[in-house]
Amino acid sequence: MIDFDRIEKCLGLLASGQMLVSDPSAIYYLCGKWIFPGERFVALLIRQKESPVLFVNRLFRLAEDIGCPVVYYDDTDNVIEILRGYVEETEDLCVDKALPAGFLLPMEEAGLAKGFRLGSSALDHVRSIKDAHEVALMREASRINDKAMACFKRLVREGVSEREVASQMLRIYESLGASGFSFEPIVAFGSNAADPHHIPDDSVLCEGDAVLFDVGCRFHSYCSDMTRTFFYRREPTQRQREVYRLVRAANEQAEAYVKPGARMCDIDSVARGIIAAAGYGEDFTHRLGHFIGLDPHEKGDVSQASQYEAVPGNIFSIEPGIYRADILGCRIEDLVLVTEDGCEVLNKYPKDIEIIE
Repeated sequence: MIDFDRIEKCLGLLASGQMLVSDPSAIYYLCGKWIFPGERFVALLIRQKESPVLFVNRLFRLAEDIGCPVVYYDDTDNVIEILRGYVEETEDLCVDKALPAGFLLPMEEAGLAKGFRLGSSALDHVRSIKDAHEVALMREASRINDKAMACFKRLVREGVSEREVASQMLRIYESLGASGFSFEPIVAFGSNAADPHHIPDDSVLCEGDAVLFDVGCRFHSYCSDMTRTFFYRREPTQRQREVYRLVRAANEQAEAYVKPGARMCDIDSVARGIIAAAGYGEDFTHRLGHFIGLDPHEKGDVSQASQYEAVPGNIFSIEPGIYRADILGCRIEDLVLVTEDGCEVLNKYPKDIEIIE
């Protein structure tokens, strides 16, 4: 059903009194309905002092009432002419970042509105502050992810390939109550762990390899995300222990810094400073974290470039890493929820050095 409170919050932040929302995640956020239109047009028009209206191709006819008018069109209809009956042409029209240029440019050429503005920042801000219901779903998604990590570890055995391990993960998630992946899992053995976005391939596990899992699942559409790095059948070397302990310290000290008012750039600096002081600064090659919710990566990042100050309800990742193919590729990641006086780490899976026998 339409969430009028979320719509009002978004409208209150817009530079105009009307917006076309076309991102499927954002439409779900506002009206509780997933619609994946492919190349066809879909949008929710939200307006000051007017009911929202959903425009959707007749192929995707809704089976239930969502609490607002739904305007259907056929493939042969002129969508812009249909929109003219609802959009105030003497005002600017905000659109979101997901609206394809193939729809936006014809709207501009047809003079559908006085002008066009990017309105994504308003909706992104509202989405970044999770309510109690969203927090409960994300806690459960992370609880499932913790349990799944213990199961994934049992898939590791001599001679298995990364691809073989990854192919079994969805079944495990579903058996634990998840509906699917948040994103395609990263399974990386040995030197592959030094590639932060490694795609599982036919690399075969060998004794002494590092084993990195970056994984996440969905629970009632909300995402989890966690990374742990293990060792297979052999004690890590002294330098590998050094790298692992640095990454863990960066993870835990950054988490301890998270509280309302903390700037994202300062949280990033806590972790980055620990790694850089030990001489591995160039080997930490990405931002510290990203916001998460209905999408695995939502607007907002924990980086040196972000001045955003944390507020209660924000949920984002803390995921420092050191990537040295000649020593160790290591990342440790948790999700954190900003609370009224600090933060709650949503992931409980241990971070001690763990050797898989």
